[in-house]
Amino acid sequence: QVQLVDSGGGSVQAGGSLTLSCAASGYTGGSCMGWFRQAPGKEREGVAAIYAVDGNTYYADSVKGRFTISRDNAKKTVYLLMNSLEPEDTAMYYCAARAPLWVGPPHFSYCAPLIDTRITGWGQGTQVTVSS
Repeated sequence: QVQLVDSGGGSVQAGGSLTLSCAASGYTGGSCMGWFRQAPGKEREGVAAIYAVDGNTYYADSVKGRFTISRDNAKKTVYLLMNSLEPEDTAMYYCAARAPLWVGPPHFSYCAPLIDTRITGWGQGTQVTVSS
């Protein structure tokens, strides 16, 4: 089991930016590291992921062009830079480690689609609130 500690949430106005961090302990070298979010009354959804082996990234359509996921392997930390935040981005954000699995068409990837299966560790969550 991977231990994850996520941080960096807060309250911002629409159009603002936040950077979330996820610090890992334990082996994550072959994992898909990513972020999920859950708003009140809604199902949890995948936001972004990065494959620790080759750095390939994956994003939900709702955040493409606004969010950027990155990693620092030496620090075992994953970041989510969130720009142009919208009120619809308000949610609890959770860092997660997933075991990779090759998926063919249409994804052709180890980390997509962004679903909460094969989870090997969850962060405790960090709240992001965007006001209009």
